[in-house]
Amino acid sequence: MDKQDKLPTTYLFVPGNRPDRYAKAFAAGADAVIVDLEDAVSPDDKAVARRALGDWCNAHREMAAKVIVRINDETTQWFEEDLALANAAGISGVMLPKVELASQIGRVKAALSLGSAIIPIIETARGLLNVDAITVSASVQRLAFGTLDYAVDLDLSGDERGLVYPACRMALASRAAGLAAPIAGVTADLADDTALLSDLAFARACGFTAKLCIHPKQVALIRQALTPGTQEVEWAQRVIAAAAAGRGAVQVDGKMVDRPVLLKAQAILDRIPA
Repeated sequence: MDKQDKLPTTYLFVPGNRPDRYAKAFAAGADAVIVDLEDAVSPDDKAVARRALGDWCNAHREMAAKVIVRINDETTQWFEEDLALANAAGISGVMLPKVELASQIGRVKAALSLGSAIIPIIETARGLLNVDAITVSASVQRLAFGTLDYAVDLDLSGDERGLVYPACRMALASRAAGLAAPIAGVTADLADDTALLSDLAFARACGFTAKLCIHPKQVALIRQALTPGTQEVEWAQRVIAAAAAGRGAVQVDGKMVDRPVLLKAQAILDRIPA
């Protein structure tokens, strides 16, 4: 994607029934805040969470325009009310769980105001098998990988090798559809920074460029890991400069600069935070 189309790299969840944490989530420095009406909210608190989010959005219109809301999936009794709230509150995007068919995207798109983005979460075998049709659906901004639910759906052992195929498949479908690279799933162990960075490294190896966070302290680590280092940036700048100044074949650090090298250099520079 062009740099002007750069999307968030860190997405921080905040429980929908905890409006006292909304502003704190923004203050944590995440690129995007996801108010969660699904997994983080018990059935008894769903209505309370919707009211809390609606009231907060009415009082904070400017910030509401930057909120993404994860609604409950279409098989639940809360789906329609969640959609209605997202539309009325002027929320910029909807994260849709357990997407398995392109028709689910169309149903959400029809209920939202023009310009609202949809982030489908792929977290079942059926969703993965239909990922091509899902990615080309109108209003889809990018995919997210629900790794925990996917592992349950397929009864995976916990070995990350079981996630290689679905992760790569999602990245390929996204690229073919012209979407931004997908968002990696959550790391549940809040006390293990090594696991967090390992999960991110795995996702990056498969072509992902963003990650879901479930605690503010994960945000800075993810951002730092995704930000190119000084040596990477300097190399990329030399490549771009050499290509701009040269006529025909050029070299940087003794290596030929061809189109793939040039594209890699530009991708590194595009990952520098704005």
